Amino acid sequence: MKLTGIHHLTAVTADAAGNHDFYTRILGMRLVKKTVNQDDVSAYHLFYADAEGSPGTDLTFFDWPVGAERRGTHSIVATGLRVAGEETLGWWKARFEAEGVRHEDIRTLDGRRTLRFEDFEGQRLFLVDDGGAGPARAWHKSPIPAEHQIRGLGPIVMSVPNLSPTDIVLTEIMAMRLERDYALDDRKVHVFAMGEGGAAAELHVKVEPDLPPARQGAGAVHHVAFRTPDDVTYQECIAKLQALRVPSSGPVDRFYFRSLYFREPNGILFEIATDGPGFDADEPKETMGERLALPPFLEPRRAEIEAGLKPLFVKH
Repeated sequence: MKLTGIHHLTAVTADAAGNHDFYTRILGMRLVKKTVNQDDVSAYHLFYADAEGSPGTDLTFFDWPVGAERRGTHSIVATGLRVAGEETLGWWKARFEAEGVRHEDIRTLDGRRTLRFEDFEGQRLFLVDDGGAGPARAWHKSPIPAEHQIRGLGPIVMSVPNLSPTDIVLTEIMAMRLERDYALDDRKVHVFAMGEGGAAAELHVKVEPDLPPARQGAGAVHHVAFRTPDDVTYQECIAKLQALRVPSSGPVDRFYFRSLYFREPNGILFEIATDGPGFDADEPKETMGERLALPPFLEPRRAEIEAGLKPLFVKH
């Protein structure tokens, strides 16, 4: 498989309006696509990203009326958001204090300066100084100064009770490489890398055999998606899973990208997604996210779908 990094991460919220406020106002990310869950059109699917909606920057949410997550293993437990420079981490710490966002102190984890925090539903996140790696596409309408804006996703941290079966899938099927390990909360974390590596292309696997299985809910992560460049490499991924008889969704066209879903042995849902066509496939980049966007097969149901959705905006 040719995987180049993290494509997006999809989590769960029970409060779409509060979620929109937190990720656009407090974190300053751009809502690049306001659409619905294609398998459950009663729920929003909200995509927050950089100014361009670039692959590798998308943090997305399903809006479901559910209770809070029960934390545990067999789950994704933390989502990294990349920023540039320790000065930026200090700026964010001050912002979190002013906004009442639950956070920890800045510390070094796996050789990188990080700032762990949670959103209002307990979604576990951390800012990580990636040294300014890769392009920065600042959004001119963000309330966050350009030099302090979130640059993209990664690393992603997941918890499993047993490393061995997951290691086999990551290295032998997904062609990741085990690069190193480090300690986090008195547990060993194993770092698997894709492509050129670096924070944007790492999956960190934490081994926690004494925890109960997590139960999804608000504040949980639904799945993580990995980047594959184009339709050719996407078809190669499909063929490899089929040849190895790994159960999967088979090809799924999400209109903005092509998807392929399967579960690793500890039950965590993985997706492989193409870099294109992109979020400007059905609306200009300048106005992405300003209206409800529906893929062509759902467009005939627009009136019905819009009637079932609640307003996104909250007053301050």
